[in-house]
Amino acid sequence: MLPLTPRFFGYGSLVNLTTHSYPQPKPMVIQGWARAWRHTPLRPVAYLTAVQRAGAQIEGVVAHVPNGDWAALDLREAAYLRARLPEGPEIYHIPEGHHGYPTERHPILLSYLDVVVQGYHRMFGAEGVARFFATTDGWGGPILDDRAAPRYPRHRSLTKQERGLVDRFLEDVGAPILRDTSP
Repeated sequence: MLPLTPRFFGYGSLVNLTTHSYPQPKPMVIQGWARAWRHTPLRPVAYLTAVQRAGAQIEGVVAHVPNGDWAALDLREAAYLRARLPEGPEIYHIPEGHHGYPTERHPILLSYLDVVVQGYHRMFGAEGVARFFATTDGWGGPILDDRAAPRYPRHRSLTKQERGLVDRFLEDVGAPILRDTSP
C-alpha cells in the first residue's frame, strides 16, 4: 500500500489559489473549528487562525503538500502550529492562550482580507463570501486600509465587484476602518 500524500486545509489566504501552486486543491468543509482574527507577538498585524469550537464548521480548501515536503508551507505559515484533523489533512492554527484580539497596534490588513475574500468569491461565490464573514470572529478589531500601498506580501488586484463585496460586508459587520498614514 502506498503512503498517503500529506495534505493541508487552508481557510484564509490559501483559499485564493493564485497565491500558491499546491497540487489538487479542492473545496472542503471541516467540523469542530471556527475561524478568528487574532494577533501574536510573532507578527506585527492580525491574521486568521482556526480555533476549536464544538458545533462550528468552516469552508476552505484542501490540497497536497508537494513531494510531502512541509518546509516551504511551514515557512509560509511560520506563526502557526500544525494539527491533524479527523478528516485527514493538517491545519495551521495558533493554540488558545497564545493570541490576542486585533488592536490598533496590531490591525487586520485590508490587503490580506482582500486576498482571502477574492479566494472565497472565486471558489464559493458570493454566498461563500457571506458565509466567510458570518463564520469568522473578531470583526470588532480595526482594519487598516492599506490598499493604496499594500503591506501584505501576496496581495492581489481585485475587480470592482470583489472590492465592492469586501467593502459591503465590512460595513455590514461594522468593522472599524483605519486609514493608512504611513509614508
